[in-house]
Amino acid sequence: MALGIITTTFVLSCTFVAIVLRLSRKKAWFDPIDERKIHTGEVPRLGGLGFATAFILVVFGIIFLVPALGIKLPNALLGPSFIFPLISIIIIFISGVFDDFHPMAPRYKLFIQFIAGILVLIPNYTFNRIFPFNIGSLGELIWLRYPITFLWIVGLTNAVNFIDGVDGLAGGVSALAALFYALIFMHSPNGGPTSLLALCLVAALGGFLVFNLPFPRARIFMGDGGSQFLGFTLALLPLSNGTGTGIPVFYAAALLSIPIFDTIAAIWRRLRDGRRIDSPDRLHIHHKLMNMGLSSRKVDAVLYGLQILLGVLVFESLRFKGGLSILLLGAAYAATAGFFTFIHFANRAIQKQLKTHTSET
Repeated sequence: MALGIITTTFVLSCTFVAIVLRLSRKKAWFDPIDERKIHTGEVPRLGGLGFATAFILVVFGIIFLVPALGIKLPNALLGPSFIFPLISIIIIFISGVFDDFHPMAPRYKLFIQFIAGILVLIPNYTFNRIFPFNIGSLGELIWLRYPITFLWIVGLTNAVNFIDGVDGLAGGVSALAALFYALIFMHSPNGGPTSLLALCLVAALGGFLVFNLPFPRARIFMGDGGSQFLGFTLALLPLSNGTGTGIPVFYAAALLSIPIFDTIAAIWRRLRDGRRIDSPDRLHIHHKLMNMGLSSRKVDAVLYGLQILLGVLVFESLRFKGGLSILLLGAAYAATAGFFTFIHFANRAIQKQLKTHTSET
């Protein structure tokens, strides 16, 4: 049954993305080129309309059609209480697609994300634990879960959008993260439905990546509708409403530390320079890697490799208890921090050499 659902998601995603690609070319719905973009030529940017629609239809089918056929799933994530998060996903998706056609001011985007985040909290979908270790009652303070979960949802929704700058990058990194979510929940009590949800997301992204990977270059981009949907959905996977198994926030953040660290660096950089937080630049991690001479494929390979390493470390850290678990979790954060630090200073050295060479010629 699960394999059939996952296969259906992949086939629907491939079909819908292909339809959107053809329609976008016919209607000239192309991604505009600006100072942030690295692509050339006319490339459609509504890929998210295809893979997100496939995912949403399948989840609706799991919630309503599967029980109607007499097939019972464990009373966990994909039950009636998931209607609120699913409505939130649809809100984020529709607003993102609207933004692809009619760019919205950041404050309006944030307002919509706030509403969607609140809807998730109504049926008590939150992190089941805040801290990765037991420090007494502080580790189970219920009131802390709500603001932290809310910030997590809004933050990750925007963070995935920030790394959507190279063919196959946001989709590939997100698919790998979702795959490790699935592996984690497969080894967790009552984690089956959440694992299925994560695998459906992987399948939907797989259908999109058929058209988005740089071989030789992407035929379609996911657009804001796709990236916001993706960030929001990834933010929901580690949450629990008490009937299923969740993941503590520090572990979830470690698994998705590539977009999180890139976002933190971007915010710090813009505040330091006295610019608006939403002002564009070409200093994201993928830009820096390309400044060092890496092609789109090599950028993908490097960041895919880092994402796999993070997935293994987080997976193993959740399998163990006590000091070893904390050590592995710390290693995941150290890997991301070390990578970003190395790339930052290496890129700075290269830019300095280029300026010196330019001034001498």
